[in-house]
Amino acid sequence: MAQTVTLYFTPGCGYCVRARGLLDRLGVAFQAINVAGDTAKRQWLREATGQSTVPQIFIGSQSMGGCDELHDLYESGELERLLELPG
Repeated sequence: MAQTVTLYFTPGCGYCVRARGLLDRLGVAFQAINVAGDTAKRQWLREATGQSTVPQIFIGSQSMGGCDELHDLYESGELERLLELPG
């Protein structure tokens, strides 16, 4: 069974657009959560990831980092394995 992907983003964020684009190109279904103006969600993200930037991407309950980390996982082939994509 494929892992759930959650992408926390803010509108107008270029890195968020880039991360979403990769997931879309791969055909990965994901939940996008807008955290703009949501102080509680932003605080939770800081506590959960140690980061205050977006996007923040989770696969299942595991924080995978942001846009650069997502692309690194893709380039290494690890993203397909984590998402159980046919390769």
